[in-house]
Amino acid sequence: MGRWDARQEVSARAGEARIVVLGRSTAQAGTLRRRIERVRLPAEAEHAVTGLAGSFHVLASVGGRVWARGTASAVRRVFTTHIDGVPVAAGRADVLAALSDADPDPGALAVRLLHPPVASTVLADRTFWRNVRAVPPQEALVWERDGRRGPGVRWWRPPEPHLSLTEAAAEVRTALTDAVGTCTAGGGTVSADLSGGLDSTSLCFLAAREADRLVTVRWEGRDPDNDDAAWAARAREALPSATHLVLTGEESPDWFAGVGGLRLPSEEPCARVRDFAKQSDLLRRVGEHGSRLHLSGGGGDEMFTPFPCHLQDLAATRPWRAWRPLSRERHQWRAGHLSVARGVLRRTTYRRWLLDAAGHLTLAPPPGFTGMLGWQPEPRAPGWATPEAVVVMTDALRTAAADSPEPLAPQRSVHCALQQVREGGNTIRVLNQTLSGPDMALPYTDDAVVTAALSVRPLEAVRPGAYKPLLGAALSGIVPAHLLARTDKGPYDADFYHGLRRHRGELLALTEDSLLADAGLIDTERLRRALHHHAAAAELDPLLHTLGCEVWLRSLDGGGPAPVPYPPVTRTR
Repeated sequence: MGRWDARQEVSARAGEARIVVLGRSTAQAGTLRRRIERVRLPAEAEHAVTGLAGSFHVLASVGGRVWARGTASAVRRVFTTHIDGVPVAAGRADVLAALSDADPDPGALAVRLLHPPVASTVLADRTFWRNVRAVPPQEALVWERDGRRGPGVRWWRPPEPHLSLTEAAAEVRTALTDAVGTCTAGGGTVSADLSGGLDSTSLCFLAAREADRLVTVRWEGRDPDNDDAAWAARAREALPSATHLVLTGEESPDWFAGVGGLRLPSEEPCARVRDFAKQSDLLRRVGEHGSRLHLSGGGGDEMFTPFPCHLQDLAATRPWRAWRPLSRERHQWRAGHLSVARGVLRRTTYRRWLLDAAGHLTLAPPPGFTGMLGWQPEPRAPGWATPEAVVVMTDALRTAAADSPEPLAPQRSVHCALQQVREGGNTIRVLNQTLSGPDMALPYTDDAVVTAALSVRPLEAVRPGAYKPLLGAALSGIVPAHLLARTDKGPYDADFYHGLRRHRGELLALTEDSLLADAGLIDTERLRRALHHHAAAAELDPLLHTLGCEVWLRSLDGGGPAPVPYPPVTRTR
């Protein structure tokens, strides 16, 4: 049962097997029917969807046994609970919480306050509601005929990073073209961000080849050192058939606009409350131009910029190959010889990393380069977390380590990339639950794209003087060469501090009668002291997670987001 666009449902039946592909996909009923004719076990339902592009749930019943799974990127999830003794599953945790009268879980909220975020791994089988459980993204839910839950079955494994740049580029080109094709296949108008960065620019050129009509949108940043505007203008010139919307700072809401009155009833907190007003305005504008789906470049950084910990992987297997790139990175980050050597030689297990992280929550963050050589960047408690909250955070990390969990992938670089992708997947899922207007799609987080991008040998995807060489090689001939030649991305610090300065009063208002403080998780006086526009960015990095949790708690009494005023003016170019 549910409510969705009928065009996103493809189903088939053969004998005792039924299957539904629900979401954006290349599935066809006839093909599904032929593929499930020989299916006898729930896990075999995966054979029916092998090779499909898109982002979708798979639901199957085989002889009365149920198989359900979402996506490896966490853009689509499966959650479970019991209602009056009956097992129930859903694609939204808050729906199950409402049906079962579940209360919020303060322990999960405490973990969400950590920065960098770790909830996607530490809370892989938990939700932000008591008694509502999550199926880890790489696993499928299996129910027996009598309703008993079978053991978790892993339906997806990350690829071995073994392909050359040329081989991986061919895989990425096919996967990304097909992913964008699932976005344009329904006909009509689609829209896309065109920030000027390589990720969004690439999606615009792919969409322009297939869409009936493409609308691009860009809001101008305030940082004079940000050259995104120039690159976006070049891209617009090369896309003359598209409709281009360009919004100045005065035409689009600031970051943090309206956050004081924001109410976002959703399944979990969302750190994107910072730019909720701006994103709402953007979707409203493209919706007025007829867009039915909006494409965003989120996930591109994670997929095409290998994390420095790939050098730790390399040093463990081929130390003679690691020396030169390590030396280059050390100079770029201005890191000391000794600290780099310690970071590279410290080959801990994932369990040991979790235990170490649990003991380091209140320490100063590790220095830049060496801090990125572990399984993922070590989290830290915000300066305004209470001692009680730190205890809960510590216990959560230690509990996660207690069962000697496997990392998301054997390689640190792949694990780290997947962890970042899943954090983004959780975010876009929640945004689509709360934003009005056309849904947002992130083609870079489609499972086939993730698999293709992570198949490259990391050392080949990092080349001196080249920016995201894998993406550039994959889209050669589709995106103009002069746009693929970009070697950087624009900063947005000025927009952050401008919004912080203008809306500090709204942020301070959130600290009054704070529900997080009532739960014993934050010290509002310390948070107020941190909220000044001269604060270092590192001090304010955890702010977005705290704001997301506070807004979420205030939203539980129902109601939608408070209206945010903005000028109804736009320019078409």
